[in-house]
Amino acid sequence: MNGQLGIDTRITLLAAGLVFLLALVLGVWKYRQIMAAADHRAHPYVDIAHRAALLYSFATLLLAAFAELSAWPAWVNLSAAMVVVFLFAAAIASYISHGMRRDTVNQFESPDRALRVQMIVLIVGEIGGFAVLLTGFIAGQLVV
Repeated sequence: MNGQLGIDTRITLLAAGLVFLLALVLGVWKYRQIMAAADHRAHPYVDIAHRAALLYSFATLLLAAFAELSAWPAWVNLSAAMVVVFLFAAAIASYISHGMRRDTVNQFESPDRALRVQMIVLIVGEIGGFAVLLTGFIAGQLVV
């Protein structure tokens, strides 16, 4: 590798950069809504999409750090990280959709079966994907 980052880390860092860029674009959308609204507030889901993208971009950096320091093969780290990143992106897309449609200010007001299933997938995928990276970090950096 000659001191280069692994492909798993490089792709995860790229994902972090793309999510951060999306957050910046969503910030413009939020700003436009704030300036145009009588109460100077963006729709709640526009605000949520912007904030979530900001937080998820930095969380994705954390995934990249754990992938780089993991003892697992690059394909395992990349798979685990991309499951989490995909779910981050799906959540942001859902918030954007609600913000564009202005159909709710709380998607959990009347949750249907599909939303419950989505939340279970999100929970299992995000926790499971990160757990793989965390155990790889422990195996690679803490176990002697």
